[in-house]
Parts: sequence; C-alpha cells; structure tokens
Amino acid sequence: MAFFSKLGSKLKSLFTSRVIDDEFFDNLEDTLIEGDLGARLTDEVISELKNASRKDKSLDAEKLQVMMKEILSKYLVPSTWSVEKGKENLVLVLGVNGVGKTTTIAKMAKMYSKEGYKVLLAAADTFRAAAVEQIDIHAERLGIRIVKQKTGSDPGAVIFDAITSARSHGEDLIICDSAGRMHNKENLMKELKKIDKVIKAKGIDEKNYKKFLVIDATTGQNGVSQALLFNEALPLDGIILTKYDSLSKGGALLQIGKMLSLPIVFICTGEGYDDIAPFDRDEFLNALVGLK
Repeated sequence: MAFFSKLGSKLKSLFTSRVIDDEFFDNLEDTLIEGDLGARLTDEVISELKNASRKDKSLDAEKLQVMMKEILSKYLVPSTWSVEKGKENLVLVLGVNGVGKTTTIAKMAKMYSKEGYKVLLAAADTFRAAAVEQIDIHAERLGIRIVKQKTGSDPGAVIFDAITSARSHGEDLIICDSAGRMHNKENLMKELKKIDKVIKAKGIDEKNYKKFLVIDATTGQNGVSQALLFNEALPLDGIILTKYDSLSKGGALLQIGKMLSLPIVFICTGEGYDDIAPFDRDEFLNALVGLK
C-alpha cells in the first residue's frame, strides 16, 4: 500500500533546497508544527537535530532528514498482534462518529475472512441512528455473519450474545462495533467499562482480547485528544489510522505514540474493502519525512 503525506512533500522540499542555518531550523519547526507533531515533540526533534549539526559540521540536509526519521521512529510502534487459530479472539473497535469506524470493521472482517478465519460481527453501536443497519449492510455484502439487536438495545447484551453465538458456531474472530458518542465523558466511560466487564466475564483470554481505537488522519490534534479520552476510559491496545491520503499530515500518530506508547495496527487509505494494510513503520516514516 502506497503512503502519501502532505507533511512529507513539504519536508522533502525543505531538505533539498536549504543550507543548514537558523532559517532552515525555523522553517523546519513551523513545518513540523503544521504537520500535527505538536509543540513539545517538535521542540525535541529540533533540539536533537541542532545538537547533531553543531557537533558534526559535515552533516548536510539529506543526512539530517535521515536522522529525523530515526528520531521519530522511536515513537511509532508496529503491532505484533495476530489472530490465534483455535482460540476465541475478540476485537473491540472504538472511535468517535465520523472517523470511519464501521467501514474499518468491514475491511478487517474481509481481510481476516480472506485469510481463512471465521469472522463474526457484533453490532454493539446501538445508540447512533442507523449504525446497526450500516454494519448489517456490510455483513450482507461480505457474506459474514452478524449478531445484532434493535437500536437502543444494551451494547453489553449484544456482545454477550455474540460471544455465546461465536462459540456455538466455532468462529475464530469477533469484531465488535461500539458507541462513538455518548452524552458526556462520564457516560462514555461507564458504557465502555460495562462492555469490558461483559467480555472479561465471558472468559475471553486477555491476550486474545484487544481494544483498537480508530483515528481519522485528517483530524490532527483532535485525534490526539480522542486517544487520551478513550485510553482513560478503557486502556487501549492499538491505533488504526483511517483516511490517510495526500491531504493527510500524519503527525498526530507520533504524538499519540509519544504519550501513550500504543502500537499502530492498520492504516486505511480509501473507501474500498481492500484499502487496509498492516502498519509498516519504515514505509510510513519515509513518506512522513519526505524520503520517498
């Protein structure tokens, strides 16, 4: 999967056309902040590059660009998670409305189904109007079984039924949708903790139960805030980045990595069911810093 980066195109231009001086670092700082790296992380990157440049006068812009990639790489952790054959695996997919959560669930379902796993979907976003119908349409198109109840039902009850049903049908992977928005933060936390309690009470092995947050690549700082909020409600196991195309900056992932040390699981680049791929740190960073 080809990655693109609005930030990368700006950095590529900066690194190939500048002498290393104060103006260069000022422009680099502005570009990184505009790319959603945030003031604190940007300051750390600039400080490291300035120190390296002072110590070694032979460093040119191209070498600094490679060095910046190395600095940023420590904040991006690829996921080591995989679905375990012969075991019950459950993924709870979280995210605010509008980030592409339901479509991402469908992409994951198709991907794992193609790999030979028996997949079950659980329509546990029962509060948003038409959310159950939306995921049901995806399930029908993909020929994947789904457990659902009517809108307004208890999400925990839907997931309880899904786990029970998966056991009777011998399914390997349950992918659960969840509410993207509650009336306030307290309600969101309460609902997610209740769902978590149901899953654990049903005896899903901890190492096969993962909570992934979907982040829209175009939302920048809002994505960072969402990660902090959801992680406070329910400790997360990974991030899925959606809508990563030529307009995206991608820097928010680095902030999330620095603050929460969460692995990046998948990157989604379009609306098609196949527009999903495991996160490739090297390829992503090359695009992000303009090395490709």
